[in-house]
Order: sequence, then structure tokens, then C-alpha cells
Amino acid sequence: MKPLGERTLMFLLGYFIYSLIEILARGYTHWTMAVVGGTVLVFLYDVNLRLQAPLWQRCLLGALFITAMEFTVGVIDNLVLRWGVWDYTTVPLNLLGQICLPFSILWFFLSIPACGICRLVQRRLHTQI
Repeated sequence: MKPLGERTLMFLLGYFIYSLIEILARGYTHWTMAVVGGTVLVFLYDVNLRLQAPLWQRCLLGALFITAMEFTVGVIDNLVLRWGVWDYTTVPLNLLGQICLPFSILWFFLSIPACGICRLVQRRLHTQI
């Protein structure tokens, strides 16, 4: 599969898997979070494809990227557009109510199965060439 096709597949997987996780966890999701989920899985796919690093380092990169995406989208969605997609103001160690340390730690651990999915897809796609 060509790189664009691989990234499209990963985007769609991330889009739907993250949406499902969020719906199961809090009962609903927002389309912008689905887009973030897709973008994050494409990022993790590229990290796993290009970086020969221990899992904890790849997960740390994932957590940092997810937190950066969450902050960026949160500022736009919640502070500028006032859509009220989420609000972490009551969560300890938050920044403007858009990101917080407890969720950044959660993103680290959520990156573990995400990296596994990326490796599985890479093996399946690249062994069928």
C-alpha cells in the first residue's frame, strides 16, 4: 500500500477508535475530537515506522503530541469558538482548562495499545508487498 493510503487507513482507524473510546467513557464525542484521534494515530504510525526506540519513548512522544493537539484544539473549540467540548478547570494541574497532567499521563498509557495497532498494521501491510 502506498504511504498516502496507509496514512488514510490509520487516520480512519484513529478517527473511529478514539470516537468509540470517548463514547464508551463519557457517552458522547465531538467531531473535532474524532479528527484529533485520526491525526494522532497517523502521527504514532509515522513514529513507529521511522523511529527505532523503546516503547516508553514512543509513548512519551505520543503523550506529548496528544497533549499539544488537545491544547491547540481546546483553545480553538472551547476558548475561541466557545463550543464547550470539554473543560478541565476542576482537574488538578490544568492549563486554561484545556489540558491537565492526569490526562497527559492517561495519553501515555493509551499510546501503548495505539503503538501496538500501528505495529500490527505495518506488519500486515508491509508483508503483503
